[in-house]
Amino acid sequence: MARVYLSLGSNINRHHYIRVALDTLRQVFGELVVSPVYESEAVGFDGDNFYNLVVGLHTGSSVGELQRKIKAIEDENGRVRGGPKFSSRTLDIDILTYDDCVGVIDGVALPRDEIVHNAFVLWPLADVAGTELHPQLQRSYGELWAEYDKSKQALWRVELN
Repeated sequence: MARVYLSLGSNINRHHYIRVALDTLRQVFGELVVSPVYESEAVGFDGDNFYNLVVGLHTGSSVGELQRKIKAIEDENGRVRGGPKFSSRTLDIDILTYDDCVGVIDGVALPRDEIVHNAFVLWPLADVAGTELHPQLQRSYGELWAEYDKSKQALWRVELN
């Protein structure tokens, strides 16, 4: 079984879609490790604030199978494709890491580059996997978060009720 970390985000009816995504991921993959939820401003476009979090899980699926499953979950929840890369969305699920894999596997670049560039990915990843090592940098996510320039992006913790 592979250890996987996924990022989840939503800025359209975000409370609903994050809840539905978590419920669906539990049904498909079983037990999840779930980070706190963070709210952040939209990055790269003018839009409503996002909710973001990271989920850890184990899967026997290949990277390609996992990618198909999470894209199906997005589609089932109203994800519109074909628009601008940076735009509002009901649900965005991305594979951050798949074990210690590095490179393009089944069309998925691993580890996901935005881990070290976006606070809304790195902070929740450090919450759930702070002592684990980034597969390329060989530094812990906790260390990477401690050194991250937190003035680059406003981010704050919120409660999902």
